[in-house]
Amino acid sequence: MAIRLSSFGETNVGRKRTHNEDNLLVLPEARLFVVADGMGGHACGEVASEIVITNMREYFDRALGDGEATWPAREERGRSIGENMLNAGIKFSNYVIWEKGHSDARFKNMGTTVVAMHFDDDSAVIAHVGDSRCYRLRGDVLTQITEDHSLLNDYKKMAVLTPEEEANFPHKNIIVRACGLKEDVKVDVQTDPPQVGDVYMLCSDGLSGEIEDDGILKIMVDAGADLEAMVNRLIDQACENGGKDNVTVIVARIDAL
Repeated sequence: MAIRLSSFGETNVGRKRTHNEDNLLVLPEARLFVVADGMGGHACGEVASEIVITNMREYFDRALGDGEATWPAREERGRSIGENMLNAGIKFSNYVIWEKGHSDARFKNMGTTVVAMHFDDDSAVIAHVGDSRCYRLRGDVLTQITEDHSLLNDYKKMAVLTPEEEANFPHKNIIVRACGLKEDVKVDVQTDPPQVGDVYMLCSDGLSGEIEDDGILKIMVDAGADLEAMVNRLIDQACENGGKDNVTVIVARIDAL
């Protein structure tokens, strides 16, 4: 039996930026959810993140409706269909962004992070590039599923940082992997076994950079079954804490397996 879901997503420009370079895709009929956080400035980041959203929507619409649909990137052995679909969709989006940046000087060096989730009949498949994150709330335990592709995270693997040192790390916003920076990109793909009642949350770093995990947990638990309130409260709190970046949040709850 297919997983039954409830979902909600929203994006906000924040308090400091003049335009929103984040984009999101909430496509419950395909059980597909995507957050993309563009970078490049002067609307370039918005173009890059929109390319991801457009490509992922079109690819999943086509692939799920046609069992003979071709892969936009090479199918990898050992991966499930869901894993291959997310991997292929993101890799193809990466190439489109990279090619556009090299063929049109207006879009040079544009790129985007991406975190995407697709539900198979009995599993949650998560794929990401960059520092946009996936969390899972199970009961009153919040778990970060993805690992940031950032300079800060690489440094933390080599040295133990105090909370103050981490907060003051001089290059904490530098990411080491993103869509569009190179002709090809390595996509981290994993499968998580869901349970009824689990809430999966995708977000840009405009949320995770403004609210500690304990704060995210409290807001999600307090919101209970109201997913729209959950998303809005998370975004509002990120803005109240500074809102230095665009903020995008999607939540998807497992209602039945």
